[in-house]
Amino acid sequence: MEVKILNGAPTIIKVSGRLDTVNAEQFGKEIAPVMENMKNVVLDCYGLDYIASSGLRQLLNLQKAANAQKGKLVFRGVSEEIKKIFSLTGFLTLFTLED
Repeated sequence: MEVKILNGAPTIIKVSGRLDTVNAEQFGKEIAPVMENMKNVVLDCYGLDYIASSGLRQLLNLQKAANAQKGKLVFRGVSEEIKKIFSLTGFLTLFTLED
């Protein structure tokens, strides 16, 4: 997994590779500074290959932070495979997705 944070308007979080049990905690640590100021954030998922339940938990935490701060979180470039996982877990209704 690789995470890049590009500060700007909006803040862009690029995540690629596998967001799984092995690296979900590290992902959470890397995005923690963004979660403190959730105004307008785009999660760039073009390179995200796989997500496990621990990764979903981190994305849910990110969405909760956005909601609590009345910010906006948009998921961009989510593959059909990841969308299917979001749908099966009920997360598809919680997230705002863009192509």
